[in-house]
This record gives sequence, C-alpha cells and structure tokens, in this order.
Amino acid sequence: MDIVIELAADYGLFLAKTATLVIAVLLVMGTLASSLSAARAEKKSSLRIERVNERLTQLADTLAGAMDSKAEAKARAKKRKAQAKKRAKAKQPADTSRLFVLDFDGDIRASAVEQLRESINGLVQVAGEHDEVLLRLESGGGLVHSYGLAASQLDRLRQAGIKLTVSVDRVAASGGYMMACVGDRIVAAPFAIIGSIGVVAQLPNFHRWLDERHIDVELHTAGDHKRTLTMFGQNNEADREKFRQELDDTHGLFKTFVAEHRPSLDIDAVATGEHWYGRQAIDRHLVDDIATGDDLMLAAARAERPVYAITHQSRTGLVSRMMGRASRLHARLIEERGMAKARIG
Repeated sequence: MDIVIELAADYGLFLAKTATLVIAVLLVMGTLASSLSAARAEKKSSLRIERVNERLTQLADTLAGAMDSKAEAKARAKKRKAQAKKRAKAKQPADTSRLFVLDFDGDIRASAVEQLRESINGLVQVAGEHDEVLLRLESGGGLVHSYGLAASQLDRLRQAGIKLTVSVDRVAASGGYMMACVGDRIVAAPFAIIGSIGVVAQLPNFHRWLDERHIDVELHTAGDHKRTLTMFGQNNEADREKFRQELDDTHGLFKTFVAEHRPSLDIDAVATGEHWYGRQAIDRHLVDDIATGDDLMLAAARAERPVYAITHQSRTGLVSRMMGRASRLHARLIEERGMAKARIG
C-alpha cells in the first residue's frame, strides 16, 4: 500500500513538473509572439488631424452654459450661429496663417522621430509661407545620433520657409534643447527645465571582479581606436583619454549646432551642462518668451486662425514602452535634481 502511495505521489510530482515546464514554454512563446506582433504594428501608424478651434469653442460654451441663465445661453448660441454663418460666407484670405500643432514626447532613443518625420514630410508639401508649426516638446535628452536626427527633421521646416515655434511646458534638456534651438522662437513655462548643453557617458567595468574569479575575457580588434573603454577588459589611460576626447568632440559639435541656431547666446557661458528654469533661461537667451503651448493655441484660435493638431495613432512595441519608461524616469530625475537644488538653496 505504501509503495502504491509513493508511486502515485511520484507520478503526481512528475505531472506537476511537466505541466509547469509546458506552461513556462507557452508563456515564453506567447511573449515572443506578442513582442514581434507589437513590433510589426509599431511600424504602422495612422495620421490623425483635428481642427482644434471647434473643440476650444465647445469647451467655452459648455463652461459658460453651466453658469449662464437661459436667456444668456440663448443669446450666446445665437451669437455663435451668426459668427459661423459669417465665416461660411466670407472667403478665407490667401494669406491666412494656419497653425499646425505637433507633439514630441522624447525617450532616450527619440523613438517618436519616426512619427515626426512623417508629419514633416506632409507639412513641407502643404504648408505655405504664411503658416506656422508649433512643436510641443517634452524631452530630457538621450542618444546623440537619435536627437541629432530629430533636430535635422525640424531643420527641414526652416529650410522650407515654414515658421517653427517650440513650446516647452516641463523639460527640454540636452538632446531636447538640441531640438528646441532649431525653432525660430522658443517659449517655455516659468518652471520648465531648460539647457543641460553637455555630454555624459558612463559604464561599469567588471575586470577586477572577473579576474578574482579567474575568468578571462578576450577582445580582438583591428584599428588602434576600434575600442576605447570596455566593460569586461582592462582599461588603460590611453583608452580613457581617447574616450574623453570623443566626448569633448561631441560636446564641441553640440555647441556649434546650438550657436548656429541661437546666435544671440553666449554659448560658452551656457554650454556647461547646467540647466535653468524658464524665467532664468530667458535672461540667458535660451528661450524667447514665457508661455505655455496652450497659451499659443488659444491665442491663435481667438485670432480666428485655423488650428490643426496632428497626431499619430499606433501601437507601441515592448522595447519602446520600456525605453519610454526609462526616459520618463530620466526626466523625473532631472526635475528632482532641480527641486533638490531649490530646497537646498
């Protein structure tokens, strides 16, 4: 009897292990399939264009309607109807300036550059010399080559003769400011974080840890500077010097780019890696005015300029979601650093 019970217990344990293994394999396969499917979907996005004027009008009417009397509400509705009829009859002047609104929420890889590229490809074909593009920018920076491409995309608008205004509500630091400086005009919220014109790079080195455990790492290169610093090999002073030189060269290119687009800047005074709040940045000519993106959109709508918001609808892949979280954490750390500085001061 004991033997039968033991065999049954062993068999049950075997079934449990087998089921666990099968479930684990299915989960891994499902995760991979989901990631591949999301990656394919990420490449496909649809352009969505909304005329913002009507939405702002409806918002004002809804708010007023909750407070107005019946007579006031009726008078307001009659006034709106008359204005709409007048606009319908009037011909739109050829020089009417339209405002196209783009959003760029940057992560470390500047993943949103693909959507930005598509929007600009369309705008350079339809926008005229009287039109304006408003970029609502949010970025704490990231990879140099990725943000260099994003800034180059914005430069296409200027080359096409289309006015570009950049608004910063929270942060445009490092690569984010590289993008912002391309604008003909930069506006920032009073406490938006601006600047951080610098380059930073860091990596751990596990050579001593591996050496203590008698683990050898072989690295073979062709070319004196194919590899500078490494995570697993032994670094020497020549490697470090070359790495620092590359950082200095990148910083020099960054400074030159900003100086070309913002000639009023004292570039040596602001290219120290420091960041400033919006009101401080205006004194250093890093920004031109204190305002938010909402202020600009509302002002354009009140002036009866057509305001169009251009957005992209797409599924975000697993990697992009992870990089987006990392970028938001990076931006949050920059903000917290500024807050800590304010508390200490």
